[in-house]
Amino acid sequence: MSLFLQMNYLAHAFLSFNKTDILAGNMISDFVKGKTKFSYPAGIQKGIHLHRLIDTFTDAHPATAVAKNFFRPQYRLYSGAFTDVVYDHFLALDTRQFEEYGNLEIFSERVYQSLEINFHLYPPHFRRMFPYMKSQNWFYNYRLKEGIQRSFEGLVYRAAYLNESAVAFKIFNQYYDEFENCYLNFFPDLKKFASENLDNLLAG
Repeated sequence: MSLFLQMNYLAHAFLSFNKTDILAGNMISDFVKGKTKFSYPAGIQKGIHLHRLIDTFTDAHPATAVAKNFFRPQYRLYSGAFTDVVYDHFLALDTRQFEEYGNLEIFSERVYQSLEINFHLYPPHFRRMFPYMKSQNWFYNYRLKEGIQRSFEGLVYRAAYLNESAVAFKIFNQYYDEFENCYLNFFPDLKKFASENLDNLLAG
């Protein structure tokens, strides 16, 4: 098992709408702290900001509240993080979203190629992680339950107060249909929100 384990990156890649600098910022946002954001080119800064807007919207959505409730008794404050990974699974299976690219596999390869362009600018942790992301094809593997299991493991690896993800994976399987309904009620709203806010960021 590699040191760097996948988490929830697919939605942020998809909601970068095929814009290279926005994608870069969206991918590295969690690794950019404080004023270091302003050391990046303007386009990447906008991607970082979009990532944070997406996270805030996701956490406040009613469907997310429903999904988090399945994880909350066991994982409390981390219930939202597990829910984010679950959303990526159903996005990966939502073939309609990737029709303009051809399919998820083609989309994934285009994302890796786009991310290579700004590789020299990335924070050290993301630079170390990206080769694993690409070689293990994280985006494409979100469609597999095994990929989600690895994502849960990656979440625990990065979390300060978690020591297992096996129960989370059981919850994911037990309430699979309910999680899918949450995704279906949530993602169209998120896509619209992200598109509108990206337009505003690019116009600013």
